[in-house]
Amino acid sequence: MLEEFGLVSPALARLAVIVRGADTDRLDIAPEAAGLLAASLGLSRMYRDDIAQLDAAMGLYDALLSMGPRRNQRKPTPGRRGAHI
Repeated sequence: MLEEFGLVSPALARLAVIVRGADTDRLDIAPEAAGLLAASLGLSRMYRDDIAQLDAAMGLYDALLSMGPRRNQRKPTPGRRGAHI
């Protein structure tokens, strides 16, 4: 679909894999897919209206997109919880 609209971006390609994993229950193709699926299920319980749900989820998609094409770009901060990730 990205190619269909001429959207060529490594970050968008990575986001597409995450969304595909969450949407098709292929959580093995991207580690973030499980988190996106969980967040999406939670949002679906919070909002009955599809447009309101989508609006609430946009920040999540923006955050995943801002991660860029590669995972784990952040350098660990010593003494910080989760720094081993």
